[in-house]
Amino acid sequence: MVTVLLIIAGVVCTVAVFNAVYPAIGHSGGAVVTITGKISDRIKSQIEIVEAVAQSADVLVWVKNVGAAQIGGIEQSDIFFGKQGNFSRVPHGQAGSPKPYWDYMIENDTEWTPTATLKITIHLTEPPSGTYFVKMVTPNGVSDEYQFSN
Repeated sequence: MVTVLLIIAGVVCTVAVFNAVYPAIGHSGGAVVTITGKISDRIKSQIEIVEAVAQSADVLVWVKNVGAAQIGGIEQSDIFFGKQGNFSRVPHGQAGSPKPYWDYMIENDTEWTPTATLKITIHLTEPPSGTYFVKMVTPNGVSDEYQFSN
């Protein structure tokens, strides 16, 4: 009788432990798959700022997708601009937005696919002069920076 009760208690404990551990393992597995996908996307993504030039109160910046993946969500990218050591984030905007703001145009494709070039226009309140720093960070964390003089 005691043996039967111990076997039943052991089975009940095993089922309880299994029911507590199995969902956590399943959830962890899903998290690993999600993180793996994001890391893969980041590894395949790469950008390079090719050129930057001031043109009156605007700064034109050409950024090439030199990775193996299409980059989406360009509007959610961060653009940092200013004099070396004194730069700030410039928000994305459209014509009529308060300055400074930036907008973009894809020059040789309809999407920012590998080998396509993005032309970013940073609209300023006054023409820049001196040495400037520009950095772009895509939504998936890939970045490049460039320093130029006007």
